[in-house]
Amino acid sequence: MLPPEPPPLPALTRAEGELIDRYLEALDLLGRINPARGGGTYSALRAAQALVGTAAGLRDALTLMHQRGESELHRDTLTRALRVLDGERRAGLVTLPRPEQI
Repeated sequence: MLPPEPPPLPALTRAEGELIDRYLEALDLLGRINPARGGGTYSALRAAQALVGTAAGLRDALTLMHQRGESELHRDTLTRALRVLDGERRAGLVTLPRPEQI
């Protein structure tokens, strides 16, 4: 039996899609760096090095949006996109674990 199909991704501009992709990539990298989650220094170092490029990608996506006159981030649409792409779980990797998880 196949897992249920996720809801469709909302319609995004190319720059909005790039913003969401780079934002989630940054969350994943920050989750790997999070000292409260443990892990090795080498993998955290590699994630920190990759974060520089990801931050530049975020900057570029936002710059493109601004240049095109997209002056606002459409919160509801972008939130739906983040939820479809597992953003809540990925953001949870950046926070401190609950005491019972330690």
